[in-house]
Order: sequence, then structure tokens, then C-alpha cells
Amino acid sequence: MVMKNKQENVPAGKFKAECLAMMDVVAEGTVEYVITKRGKPVAKLVPVGKPSKPVFGCMKGTAKAVGDLLAPVDVAWEAHEGA
Repeated sequence: MVMKNKQENVPAGKFKAECLAMMDVVAEGTVEYVITKRGKPVAKLVPVGKPSKPVFGCMKGTAKAVGDLLAPVDVAWEAHEGA
């Protein structure tokens, strides 16, 4: 069973004064804060998920070059025939 984090509404003024302490509580993963301005929700402070793998380089080492990649192809192309 997945436990949902407790969610608390916090006025912007209180958040401004206590934001570093609130960030520590959120990092523990037990509370999420909804920051309000004049009683209306404007932002939400939630824990960061697991970092994802970078896209660039993720396939490194998965392919193998076979043969001479720079050698000419044995098949004539239409573009070479002047068609």
C-alpha cells in the first residue's frame, strides 16, 4: 500500500519566513506544502523524484561497427547515374 504524503496549506508570508525548514521536512518525504496567497493556492512544494538517466550517451556501448564504414557501397545509386 502506498502512503500519500500529508498536504498542508501555508500562507506565503509564513513560507517566506520558514522555507528552509519546510524544505527539510519535504525532503523527508512526509509532508507536501501548498503555498497560498490571499487564501488561493499558487504553488506546491513537493519532494523531487529520482533523477532520470541522461538522454545523451545512454546507448553508448550497445552497438558494434562491423566492416569498413567508409568503404564505397557495391550497389550503384540512381543519383550517380544522372537520372
